[in-house]
Amino acid sequence: MDMRKRKAIVEAALESEYERQALGIMNTEQALELEDADGLVFSHPDKEAGVTDHFVDQDQLRRLVQSSKSRLPGL
Repeated sequence: MDMRKRKAIVEAALESEYERQALGIMNTEQALELEDADGLVFSHPDKEAGVTDHFVDQDQLRRLVQSSKSRLPGL
């Protein structure tokens, strides 16, 4: 992961047992500022938002973004 991961574009969606309803497209910083809600998921930041079926919850997204920061000098 690189510096772009911090501003990667993700799709936010509400996921239930039966379906996933798209809410919108945003960068990872905006996604992490959203209030945590049951069923709120985000497309994986390494995948193409709006196209991929690989989704992660907010905690997983936070870990992905933080791990990319820890690999960058000076952050």
